[in-house]
Amino acid sequence: MADVFEVLGQDHDHVKEVLAELEAGAGRTGPDGLEHRRKMVERLIMDESRHEAVEEEYFWPTVRKLVPEGDRLADHAVEQERSAKFVLNDLMGMKPDDERFEELLRTFIVDGREHISYEETRVWPELRKVMTAERAEELGRELAAGKAKAPTRPHPHTPPKPGILKAAGPAVAAADRLRDKVAHRG
Repeated sequence: MADVFEVLGQDHDHVKEVLAELEAGAGRTGPDGLEHRRKMVERLIMDESRHEAVEEEYFWPTVRKLVPEGDRLADHAVEQERSAKFVLNDLMGMKPDDERFEELLRTFIVDGREHISYEETRVWPELRKVMTAERAEELGRELAAGKAKAPTRPHPHTPPKPGILKAAGPAVAAADRLRDKVAHRG
């Protein structure tokens, strides 16, 4: 089983690939190009929503508990994630030919790369120092299992508190999936 760093690293690698493809395709016009961008952004929003939800529920509480200065590191990252959720929430209702679509997407690309770098270069090294291999594998399992039940929409107004997320998360995720199905999303 993959440990926490492998699970999150795979997510980060996937997001970096999608961001690079979206960046390379900026300015593409025509129905096929715009529809491809719309679907890519839709998938990105769903994947990022799941990723951030499980980080808030499992990863950041672990960082806070185990890492010296964990509260400071987690607070910074959670604020980055919260800002990204607002951008993704705005993008969710837009089409690629909407006036602000590319601007919001560029904002997310820059901020997303910065956030991934922050986690990988500032947080992970500190967590590796204090986490056993067994706990890293256990957390990896929790993250992987949590993603299967996590919300597929950003929910920027939901407080990033593990207790709230554990209590409300399953109902919110079920509602998201129903809305996705009705909207033929994902």
